[in-house]
This record gives sequence, structure tokens and C-alpha cells, in this order.
Amino acid sequence: MPELPEIEAYLVALRTRTVGERLVGVRVRSVSVLRTYDPPFDSIVGRTVVANRRVGKRIVMDLDDGTHVVVHLMVAGRLKWLAPGATVPKRSGLAAFDFTEGTLLLTEAGSKRRASIHLVDAEGLELLDPGGAEIADLDADGFGERMGRERHTLKRTLTDPHLFSGIGGAFADEILWAAGLSPMQMSTNLDPVEVERLFNAADSTLTRWTEIRIAETGHGFPTRVTAFHPDMAVHGKFDQPCPKCGATILRIVHGKRETNYCPGCQTGGKILADRAMSKLLK
Repeated sequence: MPELPEIEAYLVALRTRTVGERLVGVRVRSVSVLRTYDPPFDSIVGRTVVANRRVGKRIVMDLDDGTHVVVHLMVAGRLKWLAPGATVPKRSGLAAFDFTEGTLLLTEAGSKRRASIHLVDAEGLELLDPGGAEIADLDADGFGERMGRERHTLKRTLTDPHLFSGIGGAFADEILWAAGLSPMQMSTNLDPVEVERLFNAADSTLTRWTEIRIAETGHGFPTRVTAFHPDMAVHGKFDQPCPKCGATILRIVHGKRETNYCPGCQTGGKILADRAMSKLLK
């Protein structure tokens, strides 16, 4: 699922193309993508985009009548900018937003339809916001207060959208590696030094990767939105050497999700229990 850095890269591309532009048409290929019915989808035709922003992992287009178009890409949803009136693909196409200078196309790979579009007013937008704080808006004390609200692992706490905005599994792995903390350490067990170290790691990691994603795409639309990147330290680097200490990167698999970590940098050499591997080896 695209996380904060990828969504910010999309926003750069959207702002240069849609802000101040009027919607001249909308087309829906898959009705399942629409999660609201009032106001109707075609009611936004003729409206002008006044801003684009991010709410958690959602992309929001603010229109001049106070309506908000909220797009959640989920895992396989993608946005593309094509020539005006471009055809909506039969298999992957979900919807199109037509502007005079181009068409914003929403697609989704695979057979599962999880991407969504909501049309809401200000109150509806507030209901869609899970309430997580932006790391950039916090200081170490505010960050620590949120980390200690419930007793969960650090990985789960960082990815809780009710606590922190825009962080998913990939960047949680990178943040924890940068902080030198185990993903399985409990959030209520952090001492003040560890809280500050984790906060600084979260802030610097998200800032750095946002800059990387934007630099890679420039003002274009991201073409390879993936949770894996060759410059990542641990995420997606199972069985490869840690760039800091040289230890072999390990992973914990739970369902379809995995956590990647360096035992040398994060766990003092301890290998964390992997349920999937335990079941395999019985």
C-alpha cells in the first residue's frame, strides 16, 4: 500500500495539473469503487479543484463548492495522467476524472476491488480521518505520549493510523532499523532516550524518503509505486547483509505481512520468533 512518501509524490504531480482546473466530466467503469451515493458522482462535473492534500494514506481533492473527493488507493490502486478523454481500461480501469488538459485515471491491478472513492463534505471528511498525528507536527514528548497510549509492539504502534499518519509496514521497518530498536519491543517499555531516538528516526526517515520519491518522479506521476526499493536498509532485504553492521537481514512472517529487521543492529543478536517458519519446521 502506498505510504506517506508515495502519496506525497502523487500530490506533487496532482497539484501541477489539477489545482485551478475545472472538471469537465467523470466516468465510472467499476461502480464498486464508489463508496458514497449522496451527492452523486456526476454532481462534481463543472466544479474546480482548489487544493490537493493527504489525509493519512488517502488523497483528497478539495473542490470549490466544499465537496471533497477522497481516493484511497489501498494495495493495488494507482493514479495515472493521460491525454484528455483517454479510454478507461476494461480490466484495470475504475474511474476517470476528465479535465481540459488531461484525464486522471484510477486503476487497480488484480481481481480484488479495494480502492475507493468517497464524495463527502467537511463533516464526512472528518469521519474518514482515522486521527493519526503527522510526525512532522509532533515533538518528542507528543510522540512519546502517543507511543505509550496502548501496550503493543513498536511495529504495530507505528502503523496504527489512529496514532500516526501515513506510516505502513515498509517505512515502519526502516524507522525501527534507523532507531536500532526491535520491532517486537513493547511500546510501553521505551525509556526517554529510546523515545527520542525513535522519534528522530521516524522524522528523518519519512523526510528522506519523501524527498527520494519526489526526486524520482519529478513533476510526473509515479510509475513504480512499490513497498520495495533498492536503497532501503531492511525492508524487502531478507537474507541480505545489513548496510550498517553486515549481519544477515531476517524476517517475521504473519499472514501476508512481514517484518524485516537486523539482528545485529536491533535485537542484540537475538533471532525473533517467526510463526510461519515455526509451523514449517514444526
